Amino acid sequence: MASAADRLTREFDGTFGRETIDRFLHSSYTELAARAKVPNFLPVLTERFARERLGALARVDKLHIDGKPTVLFLCVHNAGRSQMALGFFQHYAGDLAIGWSGGSEPGDEVSPVAVAAMAEKGIDISTEFPKPWTDEVVRAADAVITMGCGDACPVFPGKRYEEWTLADPAGWTIDGVRPIRDDIEERVLHLLDELGVPARA
Repeated sequence: MASAADRLTREFDGTFGRETIDRFLHSSYTELAARAKVPNFLPVLTERFARERLGALARVDKLHIDGKPTVLFLCVHNAGRSQMALGFFQHYAGDLAIGWSGGSEPGDEVSPVAVAAMAEKGIDISTEFPKPWTDEVVRAADAVITMGCGDACPVFPGKRYEEWTLADPAGWTIDGVRPIRDDIEERVLHLLDELGVPARA
């Protein structure tokens, strides 16, 4: 954790001080620790989660302005639908837009079936992990795409919200997940077109 704090302090030098870095690292660790299946990976995941949150906070506080559209994908467990949506979004948008994902009740791991279904499309989401949404991430997003989290999904004034009505594929076979995956891909491509972000071939 000390090494992670050092790296993040260098990365956000001039934007956030060490006290803020430490606070976000510790709160990120607390959020993830309760569900960690492999404790050895927890420091790495904590650093990634804290980096994402600090980047979001920098956008909220107007300390980092790059004009890139930012989209947050939310579902219940952040283990299937929102992870596949994020995978497609990052694949097609590249570095022209920012994508995040989260869950109202994060699961223990990304669904292996979702990972396999995305691999069929040449997209690797195996290194992703379920995480909760946080205030700064929601506030930093230009668009919030929800998928079945209902009243548990956060609502902030002035945000673009869109509900994607998709069945929860938890526990399904890959044959059942494929149509959901393909539906998500079409929706992501449409979203990128609406945001004015050209999809990579």
